[in-house]
Amino acid sequence: MPKLIVSIDGVVVKEVQLTKDRTTLGRRPYNDVVIDNLAVSGEHAVLQMTGADVHIEDLNSTNGTYINGKAVKKQLLRHNDTIEVGKHKIKFLNEPSGTAFDKTMVIRPNAPQPEAHPPLGGAAIKVISGAAAGREVTLVKTVTTIGKPGVAVAAITRRPHGYAVALVEGVNRPTLNDKPLDTDPIMLKDGDILELAGTKMQFVML
Repeated sequence: MPKLIVSIDGVVVKEVQLTKDRTTLGRRPYNDVVIDNLAVSGEHAVLQMTGADVHIEDLNSTNGTYINGKAVKKQLLRHNDTIEVGKHKIKFLNEPSGTAFDKTMVIRPNAPQPEAHPPLGGAAIKVISGAAAGREVTLVKTVTTIGKPGVAVAAITRRPHGYAVALVEGVNRPTLNDKPLDTDPIMLKDGDILELAGTKMQFVML
């Protein structure tokens, strides 16, 4: 099934499976894929799925829609194409049926199947100050965003051997152990303290 991986400054912020014949993309909240960024038009582009083919069409957006660096009006998407809208990059993934396995994975008869994240246990974010103090959020998704949009937002990404945190946006940059976060991901350790928009949270391994 085709899907979109949405990222900004190298940080994945959402994954979207394409399940409908028509999927809209834009800044307005009624779009199927909402990208809350002023460089993105209210109704920016539409993806149309016909059988196994997916076309993208720019809806006369202000800043245009780019595929692999070239401006397009309408184009058939290919596996691994990169769509650019504003500062966001959207990777289009649509591997032919039967090739969606990791290229290095060898499946032998009767061998135990590897889990998606082999050696990694669970983790959670525990709020330790502010109105929500005591609340605990288990990190079950590949990407979990925390903070207040428009003020400070960070993304925690689950990786095969740990969890990484990176800045998504913020006038007042979130901090990790009192050091300002950047858009470059930093691996988290058990007990690390994150502070966003005046709220302190602790990263804990479960």
